[in-house]
Amino acid sequence: METWRIIATALFAAGGLVMVLVAMAQVRDRKHSQRVAVVQAGLIGLVVVVVITASIALWLPSVVAWALVAATAMAVLFLTMVD
Repeated sequence: METWRIIATALFAAGGLVMVLVAMAQVRDRKHSQRVAVVQAGLIGLVVVVVITASIALWLPSVVAWALVAATAMAVLFLTMVD
């Protein structure tokens, strides 16, 4: 596996896990939300992150992979800085 794939995969996985945690926190903060909804949001987010991470690691072209990494980094920065 190429070095750029390993780096892009690791960066996306880290950012994706942060995004899953942010999504779970947003669901939890909703009025009248239940624990089941939080767990469901976490599982759906994790499945999406795993599928995209596997795609980056195995077959996505470099431009698309790095675009996903950059978009994830921007989303993480935006969502964690806005309060």
